[in-house]
Parts: sequence; structure tokens; C-alpha cells
Amino acid sequence: MSSLSGTRLGVKFSAVWLSEGPQSARYFCHEKVVAGPRMIKHAMLSHRQTLYQATMNTPARHLFDVAFHHHTLKADSIFASKGHVLMIHGGSKDRQASFRYRHLLAELGFGSTAFDCIGHGETGGDLSHSSLISRTEQALAVAEHLGSQLTGCMGVSMGAYNALQLSKSVSLRSLILMVPGVYHPSAYQVNFGPEFSAIIRQPRSWAESDAWQAVAEFSGNVLVIAAAEDRVIPAEIPLRLYDSAPEKGKQALLTVPDADHNSVWQVLQRDPPLYEKTCQLLMECLTKTE
Repeated sequence: MSSLSGTRLGVKFSAVWLSEGPQSARYFCHEKVVAGPRMIKHAMLSHRQTLYQATMNTPARHLFDVAFHHHTLKADSIFASKGHVLMIHGGSKDRQASFRYRHLLAELGFGSTAFDCIGHGETGGDLSHSSLISRTEQALAVAEHLGSQLTGCMGVSMGAYNALQLSKSVSLRSLILMVPGVYHPSAYQVNFGPEFSAIIRQPRSWAESDAWQAVAEFSGNVLVIAAAEDRVIPAEIPLRLYDSAPEKGKQALLTVPDADHNSVWQVLQRDPPLYEKTCQLLMECLTKTE
């Protein structure tokens, strides 16, 4: 095991390698430090330029439908050259929640597809007729529609668990798990409603999740993004997901300071060095390991 500390773009960082090579670096902290005027100017200019481009160069979205049982899943794709990421939203959101991240991915050269799960957004329908397993199957239907262009999956909150389940059936080189929720296996096939809620509200029910095994069996790159002030997801979950990831690919854990479950993007916008670090980690995760 070796360690490293230093300053990059005005951010002090510490990393520990569990094995030789950069693949298993973990970023423990991001601390603002005093930087020279040229460094600050460079970081701010880069950050502002990225935001300007994301605003001015709005990527075109191509709308499409995917038939799923008696429903029609509403989806759209943004195309780019370096890879393609399937986005899976959380249990209280819809696909619009991911659009800012999709803008960023497009600026980094990666395409993306997002869809509204049953009971959400334009897809509509009765949420009580859906479940965790249904959400995974919906994601699989969209993944099959995309075919071989799909290279990664980004799941947010509940969607992170679906991303892990999807990785068992679809060949992916990258998983991005943001403010990740994980669940006891007994909740997987139960429709959303009182019975589902009763299972997940049992103290530490998530500790027996099959998510740990799912990430351990994944052979690609894994990026876990946690919110330091998350009151929905216990801090142990993102850390354990990171610890469970194998050393076959690159693994990183990024904890966003001052962010809660729903404010990661807003915090990144206020912290240019952290925004740049996030872009770097996204690139490393989404890029094919040689």
C-alpha cells in the first residue's frame, strides 16, 4: 500500500493505493488551499468555459419509444464519439433530472440515453404496478434497444441499485453510482407501496444487500459519488461499494463536501476545482482501460 498527497487546481488531496498502480486510488478529502493567482485564474477560466459551452452548445436529443409489456417507455439519446452511457433516475425523479450531467458528458465526448421509468415523467403509469426488478427490466429493454453502442451506466439513488443489477446482464466497461441506494434482496420483487416501504425501513436492512456481490463481480471501472451531508443514504453504503469493487478496472470514491442527497450538482457549480476533479474522474471511469 502506498500513499500520495498534493495539490491539483487549487485542491489539496490525499490518496491511498491498495495495490501498485493508479487503478485503485481513493480520494479521501478535498480541501481548499491558498493558490497563486495564475492557478486560480486558470481553474476559473476552465470552469467558466465549460459552463459557457454547455449552455451555448446544447446537445440535440433524439426522442424514441421502447415497448415494455403494456407500457411505452419514453426515452431520448444524445450521441457522441467516445462511448454511450445509460442513465437511470432515482425513485422520486424522472429523466429530466439527469440532463445537466448529460450536458457535461457530451462536453467530455460521451453520448447518453435516459428514460422515464414506469410511474414517472412522460412514461406515466401507476407506480404501484412497478418494482425494483421491473425498473431493472425496463433498463434492460432500453439497453437492448441501444445495442452494442452502450458502454456504461450511471445510476442515481435507487437507480444505482438498478445499474448494478443491469451489469449482470449487459456488458459494460463503466459504472457510475451516485448517492447510491442499495436494498435487501427480499425487496427486489415487491411492488412499490406499503410492503416495500416496510422492508426497506427495517434498521440496516441494506447491510444484507446483494449489491456488494454485484459490484465485486463487475469487471469494469467503478466511480462512486457520495454526498457528505446525505441524510437519505447512510455514509457506509458508498464506502462499502467502493471497498467491494475489484481491482480489475479503475475504482474511485468521490465525496462531495457540503452536498446533500439532492444538491451534488449545485455544490459542484460553486466549487470550480472540485468540478474539474469530477470531470477528470468521469473521464477516467468512462474511458476504456487498456
